[in-house]
Amino acid sequence: MDSEEFRKWSQTAADWGADYRAGLRERPVRARTKPGDIARQIADAAPETGEAMEAIFADFERIVPDGLTHWQHPRFFAYFPANAAPVSVIADYLVTAVAAQCMLWQTSPAATELETRTVDWLRRALGLPDGFAGVIQDSASTATLAAVLVMREKALSWKGNSEGLAAHKAVRVYASKQVHTSIDRAIWIAGIGEANLVRIPTKGPLNGMDPEALDAAIKADFAAGHIPAGVIACTGGTSIGACDPIRAVAEVAKAHGLYLHVDAAWAGSAMICPEFRTLWDGIEAADSIVFNPHKWLGANFDCSVQFIRSPEEQVRTLAIQPEYLKTHGHDGIVNYSEWSVPLGRRFRALKLWFLMRYHGLEGLRAMIRNHVKWSEELAGRLAAEPDFEIVSAPVLSLFSFRHRGGEDADAHNIALVNAINDDGRIYLTQTRVEGRIAIRFQAGQFEMTRDDADTAFTAITGIARRPT
Repeated sequence: MDSEEFRKWSQTAADWGADYRAGLRERPVRARTKPGDIARQIADAAPETGEAMEAIFADFERIVPDGLTHWQHPRFFAYFPANAAPVSVIADYLVTAVAAQCMLWQTSPAATELETRTVDWLRRALGLPDGFAGVIQDSASTATLAAVLVMREKALSWKGNSEGLAAHKAVRVYASKQVHTSIDRAIWIAGIGEANLVRIPTKGPLNGMDPEALDAAIKADFAAGHIPAGVIACTGGTSIGACDPIRAVAEVAKAHGLYLHVDAAWAGSAMICPEFRTLWDGIEAADSIVFNPHKWLGANFDCSVQFIRSPEEQVRTLAIQPEYLKTHGHDGIVNYSEWSVPLGRRFRALKLWFLMRYHGLEGLRAMIRNHVKWSEELAGRLAAEPDFEIVSAPVLSLFSFRHRGGEDADAHNIALVNAINDDGRIYLTQTRVEGRIAIRFQAGQFEMTRDDADTAFTAITGIARRPT
């Protein structure tokens, strides 16, 4: 592809993207294809000779969009958002065009230094104190894995990487049942094992970890000859927004010399609003914190920020420095690949820089406050309906509800959420709360309006009351 053809098709792609975003409200939120529908339209093998871009792009338009669930749809209320504010998309066009591999300072100094500065902008915006440094990871899963590896190495006196886990007693990590399954996966990959992830009971209106039960579990493990290593707390758990009492949990962890990692992947974005910071009161005592600007803040995936109290511990755990990766003649530089599991790194800081400059913190705060308000209003409207019940009260913009009906309440609500999603106006997901099915609603898409919340109320109540 020569430079003129590259220019033409870059412009075509940008125009298509703008038209796609402008027309999202006219599309059903979730793909309506059946398994195999897309694969049947794709050739079995790659072509031996090149094809014209006109044919390739035409096939893209014909095959791909209808096979997508539209995560940027303003009525996407399922899971958590994976927002891509338009200004962030533009920044990622530029990242894709320059195609830099930013593993070391010397391989892209601008990427490293912009990352340092923009992550510190975020630290200040979240109200975190001086003393935390940060790094952009690809996802919260990777950040959590890095934190688990650090707590493992510290607990084993930095011998786990060199000697393996077989040479040591069982390493124990503590978390409630409300944490994300990425914690389970981190425990697996770190070699600690599911049996050594100790589940602490929860209590209270926010379904937070019981600090007294945590303390008792740690003491019991010490007595049994195990090696307690760390605690993983959450702010804004995936199912119903559970929030652990960070201050009390941190006091227990500190008393036993354990590393504390806090998963605030979704809810962390809301902490740019000072009034919501009560949900992670005591966060300054954490050793590691992760939140995803690619969820609620508007940076397109992937962009997960990990704040670390002692970066040197993470570097000691993860860094490998063969001669070909050394930078000679520049003392004191940061190589962020030494803070991460992967060596290769994209230029993720650029979209954060564009995003925060274009919208400003007040613009981003206004969006989050609106989402919280509209979610609370919807929960109140559903609570006032005699055939609906609120199962979990709103935590920020997330709540769960249930429709009363049918002999089998779980089956009835599964059928309801499926019918709502098949309708196409909105997209929701289900969860289990105390063993029973509930339907989740989460407001968070970047371009959502109050009218979209009104559409959710109309769709939910109307479909629930259709004659069977």
